[in-house]
Amino acid sequence: MTNHKNIVPPIAKKIPHKLEAHGDTRTDNYFWMKNREHPEVLSYLQAENEYCDLKMKHTKKFQTDLFEEMKARIKEDDSSVPYKYNGYWYITKFEKGKDYPIYTRKKDSLENPEELLFDCNKMAEGHNYFKLAGISISPDNKLVSYGIDTTGRRNYTIHIKNIETGNVASDRVVNTSGSSSWASDNKTLFYTKKDEITLRSYQIYRHKLGDTNDSLVFEEGDDTFGVTVYKSKSRKYIIIACYSTVTNEYHILNADKPDGKFEVFQPRRRGLEYSISHYKNDFYILTNKDKATNFKLMKVPETDRAIKKWEEIIPHREDVLLENIDIFKDYLVISERSNGLNQIRVKRWDDTQDYYLPFDNETYTCYTSVNVEFDTEILRYGYNALTTPSSVIDFNMRTKTKVILKEQEVLGGDFNKDNYISERIWAEAEDGTKIPMSLVYKKGLKKDGSNPLLQYAYGSYGSTVDPYFSTIRLSLLDRGFIYVIAHIRGGEYLGRQWYEDGKLLKKKNTFTDFIACSIHLIKQRYTSSSHLYAMGGSAGGLLMGVIINEAPELYNGVVAAVPFVDVVTTMLDDSIPLTTGEYDEWGNPNDILYYNYMKSYSPYDNVTAKDYPNMLITTGLNDSQVQYWEPAKWVAKLRDLKTDNKQLYLKTNMDAGHGGASGRFESLKEDAEEFAFLFDLEGISS
Repeated sequence: MTNHKNIVPPIAKKIPHKLEAHGDTRTDNYFWMKNREHPEVLSYLQAENEYCDLKMKHTKKFQTDLFEEMKARIKEDDSSVPYKYNGYWYITKFEKGKDYPIYTRKKDSLENPEELLFDCNKMAEGHNYFKLAGISISPDNKLVSYGIDTTGRRNYTIHIKNIETGNVASDRVVNTSGSSSWASDNKTLFYTKKDEITLRSYQIYRHKLGDTNDSLVFEEGDDTFGVTVYKSKSRKYIIIACYSTVTNEYHILNADKPDGKFEVFQPRRRGLEYSISHYKNDFYILTNKDKATNFKLMKVPETDRAIKKWEEIIPHREDVLLENIDIFKDYLVISERSNGLNQIRVKRWDDTQDYYLPFDNETYTCYTSVNVEFDTEILRYGYNALTTPSSVIDFNMRTKTKVILKEQEVLGGDFNKDNYISERIWAEAEDGTKIPMSLVYKKGLKKDGSNPLLQYAYGSYGSTVDPYFSTIRLSLLDRGFIYVIAHIRGGEYLGRQWYEDGKLLKKKNTFTDFIACSIHLIKQRYTSSSHLYAMGGSAGGLLMGVIINEAPELYNGVVAAVPFVDVVTTMLDDSIPLTTGEYDEWGNPNDILYYNYMKSYSPYDNVTAKDYPNMLITTGLNDSQVQYWEPAKWVAKLRDLKTDNKQLYLKTNMDAGHGGASGRFESLKEDAEEFAFLFDLEGISS
C-alpha cells in the first residue's frame, strides 16, 4: 500500500519572465507554461495528474461507488418531451449504456414511424471528445445543417445532410460557431465564421448548396463584438445579431430574398442594449433605452424602424427585471424577475387576459421552454426547485389549465422530496447590502456548527444561478452536507443593478459578498470554518482564487474548476480567445485605472507566503475560454509559496475543453472525484 504522505508533489521550474505595463514590472516565473508545444508543459501537467491520482488513490473505490450511485439515479433509456415544428415532432433520446443523444422526428402524429436524424453514439466513435450542435432544418423539411466539434474548443465544422436519403453533402465549412439558418428557398444557408486564433465569431457568410465559394455578407470590425445569425420565430426574417457586453446591433433580411442586402435595424450606440422579436407588421424590442436599467418592452413598425418611432408597451420598473419575451399569434408571454424570483406573465394581444402563473416557493426556478410554434395557445415551461425534480409543463393560456408532460425521475427508490428542506436567508455585506442565499439540506439537521457545508457561486456577466434541483447533489445531502447557492453581486438575481454593482471597478463586491455569506453561515451555526467548503468554476473559479487570498482561514477546502485566475496577463493579451470582448466586464488594463484595480485582486498576482485551504483545481487542455496555463501556473506558484501542508491538486482533462468531458456519464466521473475530495476532508469514506 502506498504511503501517500511520502509522495512528493511536482515542482515546476522557474524561468523569470518580465511583464511591463504602465511603468509597472511583474515577474512571472511560469510564463513558459503558455507554450503548449513545449515538451515540459505536457510532462508537467501529466506529473500533476499522476500526483493527484496517487494522493487520492485511497478514494478510488469510493469514487467508483459515487459514480455508480449518481448514475443509478439517472434514467438511462430516457427521451425528451417531443416538440412540434413545421409539421414534425422532434425527439431527443438516450439509450441504456450509451453516452450520447439520438435525434429523431415523426411526421404529423406521434403515432407515425420514427425518422432517424442523428445517432451521436455512432458519430462519436473514434473521438475522445464529441459534440453536435446547431441542428437546423430546411423549410421543406428535407435537409438538416449541423455543427460538429471533436476537440472541445467550441470550434465547429458545419455539415449538411439529406434527411430522406441519409447522404451527407460534400459541402463543409470549418471554423464556425456550429449554428446556421436556412433561407426560404431551401438552398441558401447563413452561418457564422470564427477567427482561427481568437475564436471570436466575427463573420457571416451566405452558402448556396453545391457551391464552393461562399459570399461574405457581414464582417464585424470591432474586436470587442461577436456576431451570430438566426431566423425570426415568425420565419419572415434572417437576423444578424452583433453583441458586446453592453451594446447590441441587429441587421435584418427578408428570408424570401436571400440574395438581398441586410439592413441595419438600429445602429449601435454604446450602452444601448436591445433584442428584437417579429410579430405581424411590427418588431417588439426588449431594451434599456433611456436608462431603463431593468429593461422595458417597446414596438416599432417593420417598415419604419427609426429609434424615435419606438413606442413603449411595458414600461421600465425599478423593482422588476424584464428578462425575455415569447411571442405567439394571440399571446405575449413575459419572463420577469422580482425580488430574485422568476415570474411568467401571460397577456393576450387584445388585452382580454393579463395574469401571472402562480408559484409558491422562495427557492424555485421556472422558465419558458421550447416554444417554436407560433400559432398555438399552449405555452411550454419548465419548473424545479432545490427539493423538487424538474418537470416540463404544457399550459393552455386560454383555459389556464396545465398538463405535466414529464417529471424528472429519480431512480433508486429512496428519494422523497419531503426528506429535504430548502430556505432562503440573507447575509449583510461590508457596505450594508443584504445578500440572498438559497440553501438545501436533509431534514433533522441540527444547526450546531458541525455540519459540512458546500457554498457555490458564479457572480459574473449578469449570469444568475437559480436554485435548481440536482440528482448529483443528493450524494452530498444524504451524507450530511448543506448546499448553498450564494446570489452575489455580478449576477442578476436582484435585477440589472445587481450586475452593475459587481463588475468593472465594483468587481470586488462579488468577492466580499461571498465572504460575507460564509461569515453569516458560520455565525448562524449552519457550519464552522473547519467544515466550510467553497466551489466555483470559470469566472466562479476567479472568485475561488480571490477568497483564498483574502480569507483563507474561513474554508477547509476549495474546488476551483477551469478557473480564470491570471486576470491582468490574460486581459492584456488580445490574441487569447474572448479577451477583447471581456473589456466591458472586467475593464481594459491598457487603461492604468483598470490595470491597477485588476492587479489588486487578480488571484495569480496576489499569491503570498501563507497558509491556504485544501484545494482541488481542474482544467481542460483544449479549453478555449480559460486557457489551461492559468490554473497550471497558479498551482505552481501556490506550491512554491504556501506555508501549509494541506492538499493541493491540479487535475487536467487532456481531451476536453471548458465544459469538461463530452459523454453523458463521463462528466459524472469528474463530479465523483470532486465529491470524494470533499468527503475525504470530512473523513467520510463511504
